[in-house]
Amino acid sequence: MSKNRAETWVALIVLAAGALLAGILGLWGYMSATATPLHPDPQDVPSVTHSDPLPAWADAVERARQIMRADLTGQNLPGLSVAVGVGGEIVWAEGFGWADLENRVKVAPDTRFRIGMASKVLTSAAVGLLLEKGRLNLDDEIRTYVPAFPQKPWPVTLRQLMGHLSGVGTDAGDEGPLSEHCERTVEGLRLFAERPLRFEPGTRYRYSNYGWILVSAAVEAAADEPFLTFMRRQVFEPLGMDDTRADSATDPIPDRATSYFPRFAADPRYGPQAPREREVDYSCFAGSGAFLSTPSDLVRFGLAIDGGKLLEPATIQLLQTPQRLASGEETGYGLGWDLETVDLADAQTRSVGHDGEWMGGMVVSFLTFPEHGIVVAVTSNTAWADTFSIAVKIAQAFAAQRVEGRDVRVVEGARVENNSGDARGRTRIHLVAQSIQQLAHRR
Repeated sequence: MSKNRAETWVALIVLAAGALLAGILGLWGYMSATATPLHPDPQDVPSVTHSDPLPAWADAVERARQIMRADLTGQNLPGLSVAVGVGGEIVWAEGFGWADLENRVKVAPDTRFRIGMASKVLTSAAVGLLLEKGRLNLDDEIRTYVPAFPQKPWPVTLRQLMGHLSGVGTDAGDEGPLSEHCERTVEGLRLFAERPLRFEPGTRYRYSNYGWILVSAAVEAAADEPFLTFMRRQVFEPLGMDDTRADSATDPIPDRATSYFPRFAADPRYGPQAPREREVDYSCFAGSGAFLSTPSDLVRFGLAIDGGKLLEPATIQLLQTPQRLASGEETGYGLGWDLETVDLADAQTRSVGHDGEWMGGMVVSFLTFPEHGIVVAVTSNTAWADTFSIAVKIAQAFAAQRVEGRDVRVVEGARVENNSGDARGRTRIHLVAQSIQQLAHRR
């Protein structure tokens, strides 16, 4: 009897597993069959530019346009926007596709996008300004500036928070608390401050959006004015970043792209969900992830950083130096800046910048290449877009044109990775589907 019962249970488990697998495959097949291409023909993708690119970069721009159109259709994205700066000036900015699918509003260079986690580079610059004025010290305990943060078993410093070494937890992405509103930055502490640290600060790397809420609160305290006011007066206005501001769940914001999320498997190729009926509120995240911007504004910022127009060179080096664990292992991340190594102009090249996630998936990539004087920013209005590989391919097109006497080409299957062996334990590999040379032949 016992043996028969066991055999029955095994059969039921096998049947249940088979039914579940069949259901998953059926759902996958249905979503694939019903996915509608948003842009069936790359050459029919609408685009908007407010000025002609500089003639010296016409060839690189044309190749980059083909890259943008190919990725927009290949990833089935509603819209993309791009800007490129070379040698201290913006040489090209253009929007592709739809900022709003329902109303057929085109993406333009001044269309504002949610930049999510890429907000941290802007906040890092604010910290840099206050370091130069002697109002902040990286190795001070955060409670020096934000006494509302509870005492923990170990001291937590500003440096550890900025380098994601603090042990402070992080939010749950698209499942996080996105309905609460904060008037002042310090109010965001209620999301996490009472929770225990995940580990002793300095011993591990763990990305933390919550940690940068604390960084934003420290900026507010040291500046002695509201965080967003300081950002506007000291960072955005001096650099002409007129389209960069905090997102809002209540105020109408002109030229803001409608944000979408993939309807299945966190993959835009299956098409976007309808926009949320209720706007999410990012006010509590402050400098961790609450900003809207445009690629042009991000490139202005990157050019100012690389050109020493906002911060002193020593401060920039301090912020962009990879942090180390107590063990001595490098993290591959600075103080609000992500450090990468990419293939550019046939050489391994240092890239400094940040990707931005919204609702758990990538929506923006901001990359600077100080050795080449190139800055690239690519934004998308749907989560889980691979903006990073697009930005790298575009940088490759412009870097190749800067090298005299060389054919413009990108090695197929180009490998892009973090600093090897870093403490983050993650290596990014992006396969370039087609070389720029192949794309150029299509013209």
